[in-house]
Amino acid sequence: MATTSNTIDHATLQRLVEAGVVSGADVVGQTGGWGVLVKYGMVEQALAAKRGAVRIFSRFETLVNYLKSIGISQFNVNASNYDPVAKRVRPDSSERMKHTFAASEHDKWFREQVEEGIRLADAPDAVWVSHEDVVKEMHRQRDAIMARVVGISH
Repeated sequence: MATTSNTIDHATLQRLVEAGVVSGADVVGQTGGWGVLVKYGMVEQALAAKRGAVRIFSRFETLVNYLKSIGISQFNVNASNYDPVAKRVRPDSSERMKHTFAASEHDKWFREQVEEGIRLADAPDAVWVSHEDVVKEMHRQRDAIMARVVGISH
């Protein structure tokens, strides 16, 4: 039950329960927690998390409360593959956390740079240079570099 494309999301499950077409639910134990298989009509689908993967509840009590809150109070439990000691490992967790930390650090740095720029711009001794003066200076520097390049090539 680890991954499947045959899943159902929370909103769809809730509508099916409200319509009274859910014929049963199986709570299936596995490494790291509990999953849910929902039966309606001739179809059986695993409950999906927001990102589409099969949703795993690490605590049985949380799963029971979830099912009861949407109107499923009776279900079968299959604990044959449940391992209370093993932890579920998501292969992408480490990489996702590194990316999140790096993004957070960059965001912090960027905000500090913006605050410093605003502080410098608001300082009473700030010197403002017009766009025209900047363009003139850039042309002067370019002409000086070109003159050196031409002098070197001869």
